[in-house]
Amino acid sequence: MKAWYMDSSCEDQRLPHHLDPPQYVSEEHLSELGVLHWVMNADEYETDPQLKKLREERGYDYEDFITVSPDKLPNYEHKIKTFYEEHIHTDEEIRYCLDGSGYFDVRDSDDRWIRIWVEKGDMIVLPAGSYHRFTNDETNYIKAMRLFVGAPIWTPYNRPQDDHPIRQQYVSEIRRKSSGAGIEAH
Repeated sequence: MKAWYMDSSCEDQRLPHHLDPPQYVSEEHLSELGVLHWVMNADEYETDPQLKKLREERGYDYEDFITVSPDKLPNYEHKIKTFYEEHIHTDEEIRYCLDGSGYFDVRDSDDRWIRIWVEKGDMIVLPAGSYHRFTNDETNYIKAMRLFVGAPIWTPYNRPQDDHPIRQQYVSEIRRKSSGAGIEAH
């Protein structure tokens, strides 16, 4: 996983959108925003003891799989536009990249976009109430396991949602954690 602050270009959403010069974001800073990350063996996800332990600890008892690519996802163009709409959820968004790669964009506490590039083996958790979106990268292919606590709740609440209770809870938690550190210029 790599993360960086995004430029404001309207070019193809599948491009990296680095600032010039790039400003990389540390995993520690992502953690302050509530974003969690693990690296696992995606080739052995069915028997991986690390994944099993994490699922038990965090209560992830439901899973399904999605392949986001033009030839695998029905109504691909519409879906990829929907995934790229800025939104929140009332539950965590948990994605485990089993193959391919893609981008999760999250807002920081100053409302700036951070692009998070996940590849095979990366598991990411976006906290409930965080503004985010997803898009494929230039490979146009990602296969992911989606995990949930209980039955899946798919409802995205598109921005603005600043008055939504889960958003207010998230913002309060981030303010409590905020330290202003975590940016690395490269």
